[in-house]
Amino acid sequence: MSTDQFGLADGDYVPDPDRDTAVLIDGFYDHIRAVSREQALPGDLLVTAMRARHAELEAANAHMVVDEPARYNLRITLALVAGYETLRPRLGREAAIRTVRDALIKPLGDAVREGTRAMLDAAPDPFEALVAVSKAREVYAFGEGFTFRRPADDDRRYLLEVHRCFYHDVLVANSAPELTPAMCAFDGNWIEAIDPDKDGFRFDRVTTIGVGGTHCPFHFTRTGEG
Repeated sequence: MSTDQFGLADGDYVPDPDRDTAVLIDGFYDHIRAVSREQALPGDLLVTAMRARHAELEAANAHMVVDEPARYNLRITLALVAGYETLRPRLGREAAIRTVRDALIKPLGDAVREGTRAMLDAAPDPFEALVAVSKAREVYAFGEGFTFRRPADDDRRYLLEVHRCFYHDVLVANSAPELTPAMCAFDGNWIEAIDPDKDGFRFDRVTTIGVGGTHCPFHFTRTGEG
């Protein structure tokens, strides 16, 4: 059975925010339900409460929706807030952060890694293929809620820098900036799929806004002389 559930290996990937968001959020709540049961907590009741709080938060933050991608990004980010608010009184701050972080990155981790790897393996030019995915996501998955700068965009380097992060803005507005690193960590799923020796390029992200940086550098650089 194919693990490339997002169609990354086809070479003409276009993000589907409605599908991707639904899959991500369902996985998020399923993970929290399972972890809660393991800790002798009422998982079904907690998730029901989280989903209700999630809906309240979406209504209260609707003014932050600046375009269609922001609608989905708001939904994803506020799922973390709803989970965190519900779990923190029961688990404590650090455990609640860890739980919602894991719930975001683990359910789709294998699928994203394997889909990215399949795309890179199938691509005549892995550097070009992953840069194309990045550019598609900038338009269709991120949109006007993010501010991008591109110091370099040529055949050897694609240096993308995020100077405004919608995820962080939403979390700050909802008194939960400590959750921003969880959003950053989700990228690790596709970053880990890159093999510089095999793919002929490296990816560097030395900091993020979520960990105190002034911006988030997403730097793709070819290796070698070719």
